[in-house]
Amino acid sequence: MKLLGRLIFLAFLLPSAAWAHKFAPSLLSVVESAPNAYTVTFKTPVQTITRSPMKPTWPDGCWPAVLEHPIAVGTGIITKWRMSCNPPADSLAGKSFGVAGLAANRANAIFTLTLIDGTDFQAMLNADQPTYVIRAPLSAGGVSLDYLVLGVEHIWGGLDHLLFVFGLLMLISGGRRLLWTVTAFTLGHSVTLALAALGVIEYPVDIIEVLIAVSVFTLAVTLTSKNQERLLWRSPGWLAAGFGLLHGMGFAGALMEIGLPSKNLLLALFSFNAGIEVGQILFIAAFLLPWRYLKDRPGTQFGAARWASIYLLGSLAAYWTMERSVIAFG
Repeated sequence: MKLLGRLIFLAFLLPSAAWAHKFAPSLLSVVESAPNAYTVTFKTPVQTITRSPMKPTWPDGCWPAVLEHPIAVGTGIITKWRMSCNPPADSLAGKSFGVAGLAANRANAIFTLTLIDGTDFQAMLNADQPTYVIRAPLSAGGVSLDYLVLGVEHIWGGLDHLLFVFGLLMLISGGRRLLWTVTAFTLGHSVTLALAALGVIEYPVDIIEVLIAVSVFTLAVTLTSKNQERLLWRSPGWLAAGFGLLHGMGFAGALMEIGLPSKNLLLALFSFNAGIEVGQILFIAAFLLPWRYLKDRPGTQFGAARWASIYLLGSLAAYWTMERSVIAFG
């Protein structure tokens, strides 16, 4: 599956040498080896885009001591510390670990914490979220509710994802075709969300964000076509399913930033995905009622409203495509 993820991007003829180091994340690993005793491993790429160093940050009250001098391993540099904290391990909840220098180097870092009782935490750190706050372990019910709410919050905060759904609703009047199309989009993003969150496939996040913007723009262009015999008009489910695969990778990127609990990993993943679906259904319900009212009401300028919506959709998508392309390839 990892090979499949890489082949998707080879299709765009991007030379790997040009961007490989750019998307190779750093790794900050903290392992509790004994009560209140931790081994910290930090791996960062040899090659960065600026001279600004990337360094780990610790919670207040934690003291690291260099365990061994930095060593070069392949394309990375590994540094290890021995660390103790006061208060001890059982009070780490609410404390934060992080990596400084991510924004300057336009880099990501994977953070993992493994406690002596087997509990572990993981998260993806980036320029917007350079630190991760350790949360107290939740019960199964708490995990389910927590990640359900996070899923709803994410879909409602992801304007590009909502606008894609908005475009699908304009593409289809309703009925069974709408149900099938929305279901196809759900299946598509559920598959890649699960595979990416579980580490089965790997991909450069910045390029996925570009392709998500392209998917919204493609849908907007399709809506401007007067020839409704084209494939995308006749079989919108395939469009939704295909682009749903891309959107699922975008959802997975957000989930990695939040982190997944090891003891309830599948439950958290299912609940996050369910939250996305709940948010999506609420959006569809909120859109369809006023849209149909406007469409069926005599004397309204429904046609003008539809075209204005299409051009707004296309304009935002074009802007996102250019902006994200500069970040990904600049």
